[in-house]
Amino acid sequence: MATLRSMLFVPADSERKLAKGETSAADALILDLEDSVAESRKPLAREMAARFIGERAAHIAPRLYVRINPLDTPFAMADLAAVVAPGLAGVMLPKIRSAADLVRLSHGLDALEARAGLAAGCVAIVPVATETAEAMLTMGSFVGTALPRLAGITWGAEDLSTAIGAVANRDEDGQYSPLYQLAASLCLAAAAAAGVPAIDTLHADFKDSAGLVATSRTSRRRGFRGRLAIHPDQVVPINEAYSPSAAELAHARRIVEAFAANPDAGTLSLDGAMIDKPHLTQARRTLGLVR
Repeated sequence: MATLRSMLFVPADSERKLAKGETSAADALILDLEDSVAESRKPLAREMAARFIGERAAHIAPRLYVRINPLDTPFAMADLAAVVAPGLAGVMLPKIRSAADLVRLSHGLDALEARAGLAAGCVAIVPVATETAEAMLTMGSFVGTALPRLAGITWGAEDLSTAIGAVANRDEDGQYSPLYQLAASLCLAAAAAAGVPAIDTLHADFKDSAGLVATSRTSRRRGFRGRLAIHPDQVVPINEAYSPSAAELAHARRIVEAFAANPDAGTLSLDGAMIDKPHLTQARRTLGLVR
């Protein structure tokens, strides 16, 4: 599965920001047709996104995703019809209500891929899975639903606070309120159950580099494999935070080598600590993060 450490949002109706985004070190650019684009400019944004994909996808390093408008708006189908073409890596689907929305989207992508001459199933889906009250109550729907296009699951706090009528999504101490902590935890659990990476939500203060680094390191320790970015300056710190350090890689290799030398062992001692098969699984996962 392709690495998605950093996914950088770029308003699709801004030539300047598109140009800046294509030179970033992001693993993926998200050409945004939703919140960052005014309704009056959505037709233009679709045209610009389609042109950017057609002209630049083969020449730049970041993979190209498009955040379409929610499926229950009159804009979503027009978004998809414009951007499903060679070079599109995936679609970010906002404000879902359950995994059933991904199934519905996938059916539409089946037809559009065929129209564009693309291989069936080549366009991936990353949902923003916690932006509605319904979604918070149906996160278990990712278990048992066939979602072959699923490439990751991310979560959002801003739209969820709007959906429930909250004044703010953080308490006075600056920490997320319990509902949003639950949203992050459900994202982790749903992604693990579906066998895809969990991608953490954005750090809204793009000038707060220290806070970005600190929260990203905490995020990775908790199980997130990448993070959304809203400014190009956030990309490199995010990539570094979600990449294993040299010490982590060395330790992981030693675990793998120890079990390779003792294939019949259930537990081993390494550096004075007991290690077992879960440690081996985690070590292999760490080594797999290296591109």
